[in-house]
Amino acid sequence: MFTKLDPANATGQDHLIWKILFDRQTALLHRRAAPAFSQALARLGFRREAIPDIDELSANVSKYSGWQLAPVGRPFEPAAFFARLAERQFPVVTRIRPMRAFDFSPEPDLFHDLFGHVPMLLDEGLANFLHALGQAYQAQPVGSAAREQLWALYFFTAEFGLVQHEGQPRLYGAGLLSSAGEIHHCVNENTPRPVFDLATVLHTPVTGTRYQNQYFMLPAWEQLTDCVAELAGLLAVA
Repeated sequence: MFTKLDPANATGQDHLIWKILFDRQTALLHRRAAPAFSQALARLGFRREAIPDIDELSANVSKYSGWQLAPVGRPFEPAAFFARLAERQFPVVTRIRPMRAFDFSPEPDLFHDLFGHVPMLLDEGLANFLHALGQAYQAQPVGSAAREQLWALYFFTAEFGLVQHEGQPRLYGAGLLSSAGEIHHCVNENTPRPVFDLATVLHTPVTGTRYQNQYFMLPAWEQLTDCVAELAGLLAVA
């Protein structure tokens, strides 16, 4: 059973946290975010003043992309998470980070999910990519290396992915879009940003409790779609 968040019952502190995070991130993301993110943020009518109503936002997302938002009380385990993706549903955690975790939240919260993930669901390429990952994950045996590899692929794309746009790196992963600390770390000239290579990404260890050691950059947005066709031949291959 999903836990429903009614923004009308959110505290003033909750709305203040949303406002501060919204202002900080939109300022940091100027000329750093992928065009698809900035366009969708405006199209969905996100406002700095208050946390969006999840039901209304879900209806808007569905209108544009066919996806729905699924409010949950805590982050799902990978199997349950990918099962939702296979149904074109994106889980949204209904708690917001405390002020002490402004720069970096070690696990998804409401700001991460609504601000970071939801706008990108309006991009057909990314939405179809997530759906394909959900289906591929379910097709693999429980506990298999292939499932771990699919989690790594999700992690280094939808969470921490970069894409080349007009000769410059642009952010599209929600872990970057929603975290000031992660952005600063990512754009530091000493942080590796290798070109996205599917075989390499599938075998790169996932780190969820600190800033990433590296960020993979797509040479072009279309490669995200193209790599889905390559998956079957590479999964669980050493």
